Order: sequence, then structure tokens, then C-alpha cells
Amino acid sequence: MAKRVQVIHTDDIDGSAADETVSFALDGIAYSIDLSAANARKLRDAFAPFIAAGERDRSARRSGTGRRKSGGTAATEIRAWAIAQGMQVSSRGRVSAEVREAYERAHS
Repeated sequence: MAKRVQVIHTDDIDGSAADETVSFALDGIAYSIDLSAANARKLRDAFAPFIAAGERDRSARRSGTGRRKSGGTAATEIRAWAIAQGMQVSSRGRVSAEVREAYERAHS
């Protein structure tokens, strides 16, 4: 007999289907939360002005898969800057060359 096990992640805020797990840290404590796309956007929008005004702590240890980042600025940093500038950017995936170039011009 075949079995099929299905894991459904639910949004930790409203109980709807979760689209992603968002990780963040505050006061030295790392958190992760399962969120729908709408709630993930709300969280990122809420953090955007603070991220844009702050600076990244490069001494913080991050766990990862061992993948190396390609050269250049992290997409999350560019995305936060673009949101603070009122630009339209996707919450996931590649940052467009246009947005990346605007970031580089603003920070050179």
C-alpha cells in the first residue's frame, strides 16, 4: 500500500497557507516565522525604513548551506533600499539589473 504524506505550512499570524519562512534577528536573537506572501510583504515593509537607515552587522554569524555569494551587494540589502526609495521590487528571486544599477549609483 502506498502512502503519501503532505506537510502544509501555515501562516503563524493568521493561519492561512504559508508561502515562505522568513528569518530575521533582533537584539541578538534570531527568529523564523512562516508567513503568507501578504504577511511576508507586511513584515518587510515594516522593517524597510529601519533596514534602510541601519547598517548591516557583518560580524554576525549566519548559518547557511555553504553556498558562496556571488560578487556584489546582497539582494536583500538592495531590495530593502529599493523599497525605501518607493521602487517596485519582488519579495523573492533576482533583483532586476535596473534596480541593482540604481543602488550602485546611489552608493558610489
